[in-house]
Amino acid sequence: MSNSAVDQEVECGNVLFTELEEFIRQQPKSRDSLIPVLHKAQDLFGFLPVDVQEFIARRMDIPVSEVYGVVSFYHYFTMQPRGRHTINVCLGTACYVRGAKKVIEALTEELGIKVGETTEDRRFSLSSQRCFGACGLAPVVMINEDVHGRVSAKKIASLLAQYE
Repeated sequence: MSNSAVDQEVECGNVLFTELEEFIRQQPKSRDSLIPVLHKAQDLFGFLPVDVQEFIARRMDIPVSEVYGVVSFYHYFTMQPRGRHTINVCLGTACYVRGAKKVIEALTEELGIKVGETTEDRRFSLSSQRCFGACGLAPVVMINEDVHGRVSAKKIASLLAQYE
């Protein structure tokens, strides 16, 4: 979106951009406010597309490259839409040895997406992480904030059914 297009969004009453602009106004005028602003923007929009990053840069009077640098550096931020439910598979040593690779393969087959992608219906996003610190439950899958231990490829369909 061009500068004027985003400004028109705000002028036309796009509630999300208006709410983000108000949040930015309430922040201290410093670069230290960027991360809280990005958190708020991702909460509002569900992800951080380029037009939202450009809007933040303009409103905070910082380069877009700086905004993009922070967004691309931190794992929490995403420039792609996420699903309603985030599936995160542990790939730490204990989980990997006990079958995490097969769990990911089963999830990939069941959902029709790869790690880092979101289903077309935006129901699920699939990601992985190095360690959850729950090695005694390996292999471990987190769906949203729910920890599921001793997950096997055979349990995937019933596990996903819990998140309709």
